[in-house]
Amino acid sequence: MKIIIAGAGEVGAYLAKLLSQENQDIVFMDPDEEKLNMPYGLEIMTAVGNPTSINDLKAAGVKQADMFIAVTPEESVNMTASLLAANLGAQTTIARVSNNEYLLPKNMEFFSKLGINSIICPEILATGEIVNALKTPWSRQWSELSGGKLILVGAKIRDNAPIVNKYLYDIAQGEKIYHIVAIKRENDTIIPRGSDRILSGDILYFTTTPKHVPDIKILTGKSNFNINRITIMGGSRIAMKVCENLSDNIHIKLIEKDREKSYRLAEKVRSNVMVINGDGRNTDLLIREHIKDCDAFIALTSNSEANILACVTAKSLGVPKTIAEVENVDYIQMAEKLDIGTVINKKLIAASHIYQFLLNADVSTVKSMTFANAEVAELVARPKSKVTRKPVKELNLPKDMTLGGKIRKNVVDIIEGDTQIEAGDHVVVFCLDSAMRKIEDYFN
Repeated sequence: MKIIIAGAGEVGAYLAKLLSQENQDIVFMDPDEEKLNMPYGLEIMTAVGNPTSINDLKAAGVKQADMFIAVTPEESVNMTASLLAANLGAQTTIARVSNNEYLLPKNMEFFSKLGINSIICPEILATGEIVNALKTPWSRQWSELSGGKLILVGAKIRDNAPIVNKYLYDIAQGEKIYHIVAIKRENDTIIPRGSDRILSGDILYFTTTPKHVPDIKILTGKSNFNINRITIMGGSRIAMKVCENLSDNIHIKLIEKDREKSYRLAEKVRSNVMVINGDGRNTDLLIREHIKDCDAFIALTSNSEANILACVTAKSLGVPKTIAEVENVDYIQMAEKLDIGTVINKKLIAASHIYQFLLNADVSTVKSMTFANAEVAELVARPKSKVTRKPVKELNLPKDMTLGGKIRKNVVDIIEGDTQIEAGDHVVVFCLDSAMRKIEDYFN
């Protein structure tokens, strides 16, 4: 598959790295030659050119492109480039935007007619992840699949958890109400089998139904608490969208370092949001603002290190839930070791949504597991596909893949060894990055 990525910024660079591992034919395009010459260590073609130039697009081979992905920092460039690419022969086009108006159904339909197949707004996607994390503050990750019929929840196991030091086959007795699809242990991600033992410090990923989420909470030794007071560090676009998407009953303090910007923000926010001019990393400031009374602290500046350190400080001052935006992928493992509760990375989120277009199987959702170096995909089993021929235990699934649950005619089931997948079933698949391409072999 030939893929042109326009925009050699952080999102484009991460996508290029991700897709090059899939042995795709990648062309990396940007008007700044210096950005293209950066040592990514990737075996990809580069094209110096403006993605809104017809001649430059033709020179990059847009006519033969199976996919054109525009992820420059300028949404107008991305939209124009995608429209041009579609009309010059690209089979599928994806544009990154920051204006959520483009995501309205009537506008999506309009752009689709013009040739833009998908519009990705990383800020909106990140906002959704943050709001979900606040709904279940005891969890590390929370994703609703199949319209909320299935839940993927990640939780860190402490010494007080009832399942700590137990083997999976010991806790899998009785009614199947959940499936442990992965264990993150230090730097390794394990697709577990019955003989695997749960250790303190593991992050466990479960698939379950909404009805049984409370059972997961008990199993992992967690207690729930309501989020009523939130402190947000950094007046970014994501921060503003989070404020807009939270209930008016939640009291929010928004700390912005830039004085002029803080004044502008104060004119825009709702009555439940108080804007404070100051540095959210300043411990004295946090103490003066009664950080110990907060239920959650969210760090959303452009500086990953500052966000991590601020969350560590908030934790030390007694805040039970912290969320950090960590755009530097290399720092994600550090954030986990420092026990940051939830990590948000726009690059990973955007890449997950783009990934689904690369799979030939019928994929409705792909989500990246920030800590686990893995993906969860929601697929439809096609008639006569390999996954429908035998019960799950006889499919000889790769060790880096597991099936978490299925939906058949709106009936949800957690998958067991004897489960027989049928054509048309919606199946949740959890797999390591190494197994993404193997999905097609089972579902096509």
